[in-house]
Amino acid sequence: MAALRVMVVDDHPMWRDGVARDLTAAGYEVVATIGEGRQAVRIAAAAKPEVVVLDLQLPDISGVEVITGLLAAVPGVRVLMLSASGEQQSVLDAVKAGASGYLLKSAGQAEFLDAVERTAAGDTVFTPGLAGLVLGEFRRLAVEPAGADDAAPKLTERETEVLRLVAKGLSYRQIAERLVLSHRTVQNHVQNTLGKLQLHNRVELTRYAIEQGLD
Repeated sequence: MAALRVMVVDDHPMWRDGVARDLTAAGYEVVATIGEGRQAVRIAAAAKPEVVVLDLQLPDISGVEVITGLLAAVPGVRVLMLSASGEQQSVLDAVKAGASGYLLKSAGQAEFLDAVERTAAGDTVFTPGLAGLVLGEFRRLAVEPAGADDAAPKLTERETEVLRLVAKGLSYRQIAERLVLSHRTVQNHVQNTLGKLQLHNRVELTRYAIEQGLD
């Protein structure tokens, strides 16, 4: 299988190069290491990374702006934030912009590489403690449970079951173990559900599930 294509965006050269070395040693293809947001978006459009490891604080534009630009330039790319800031607003802003996960730079090498692998597989990944913060915000926003709507897309019983576990923050691997399914089957159920609901990622799917009271 081809190596997963990863781009690293961080304005600290030593940190950026260290992350790139860890990824290369783990068998990933590092397609670019960039220190500025606008340049990252331009290069991503040509390099087509599958995962972007992105710092929140950049010298030209914010990480949130970079996320928006990356998702527009490379449809389907997954963005893993790797930041020194665990501030609530920083985390929420990144997730609402479309980040697949948020990891603090205090994470160890093994935790970081596992996060990259899970992000590539479609999981939402957070430093312990941050997932609860994000889910709590989604619950706060879901002030009105959606009523029955005959025009709403119909999910199968299994898709609904998987969606409920997604809303609880379980990874694909954990869902597969819980339901005695293969990892690939869980991925297929999530992709089918995203298509039916016209959503783009697990973050939007989680919010939808909470609004429906499935959490």
